[in-house]
Amino acid sequence: MSPQDRIDEQRAATNPLFNDRKLKLGTFCTNLSGGCTMSAADGMLDCDWPSTTRLAQLADAMEFEALVPVGRWKGFGGNTDFNGSGFECYTWAAGISALTKYPAVFATSHVPTVHPVMAAKQAMTIDHISQGRFTLNIVTGWFAPEFEMFGAPFLDHDRRYEMAAEWITIIKRLWTEEEEFDFEGKFYQVKKAIMRPKPVQKPHPVVMCAGASPAGREFAAKYADVGFTALEAHDPDSMRARVDSHRKYAWDEHRRNLMVWTNAYIFQGETEKEARDYYRYCVFEKGDWPGVENLVSIMGINSQSFAPNMLATLKEHFIAGWNGYPLIGTKEQIVDGLLTLSKAGFDGTLLSWPRYIEGMEEFQRVTYPLVQQAGLRG
Repeated sequence: MSPQDRIDEQRAATNPLFNDRKLKLGTFCTNLSGGCTMSAADGMLDCDWPSTTRLAQLADAMEFEALVPVGRWKGFGGNTDFNGSGFECYTWAAGISALTKYPAVFATSHVPTVHPVMAAKQAMTIDHISQGRFTLNIVTGWFAPEFEMFGAPFLDHDRRYEMAAEWITIIKRLWTEEEEFDFEGKFYQVKKAIMRPKPVQKPHPVVMCAGASPAGREFAAKYADVGFTALEAHDPDSMRARVDSHRKYAWDEHRRNLMVWTNAYIFQGETEKEARDYYRYCVFEKGDWPGVENLVSIMGINSQSFAPNMLATLKEHFIAGWNGYPLIGTKEQIVDGLLTLSKAGFDGTLLSWPRYIEGMEEFQRVTYPLVQQAGLRG
């Protein structure tokens, strides 16, 4: 058994991300208004505590492995101000941890908004509340108006990852080292840093990062245990190649095992026509197209780099479910889509529904038994 395997075995004692199910499942963005769907259709997710806890409890009942909030400080304007109302991720994770028993509960943390000593202490506290289920999702940020709210500098892309490397290095040392230490870096200087008690998870809580650029992929391979990736193409060969590339890079460059996750959105109906009709209603009739224009502009997606039809498809997927993998159709077709993701090599996928609570309740009632029968949750 390699040192990495021993570390994974230790964490498996408390964190379900290391269980042996073929496809792990989670929820995405249940802490923000709208969830993952940029639409003015009736029934979109409200940002209130009863709604977010209901979704966490549904996930807990099905033993989903992950509850992943999105760190958001400002909405995207448009017709709905998508994600404009939301719960802060660390305190959300603390509350949700106390109300659940099984899933790994994440906090998504923008590096420049939280000092590493504070982040380490908050994470450790949540790990105790959850009895070893906390996971830290690191994001370097791309939404410049949010940085302006904090008066924080909006660094160049690669320098944001340099800053993140110092940030997580300090945090991991606080999580694991027993003696005081000094740290002198370009971005952070700490003197006689120490933290007690230590987290429940050994050697430290799980870390996730989404990084597609060369700098982001290098950061995830070196520091993260879970790499989250959005899909540019939905055919099985392209998805398999993407998963294999992430895993191979992490092992070849750093001798580290990297789990790879993505996200998917579900529009389910009694018939495929019913599901697609509802999809058209949410996306094309009620979709927040001014909002998605703002989103892609802020993300720096250059329209000149895409053929018009490709850019339109990208915006469509953002409206439908934060650019996730589309699962549209009957319950059987939803299961087939999940099987496709599993066969592509993904360890897990985060799910969302347009009518989040109603859709997840239906999934629990009529679809999840078929997911189990398909062998994905054995």
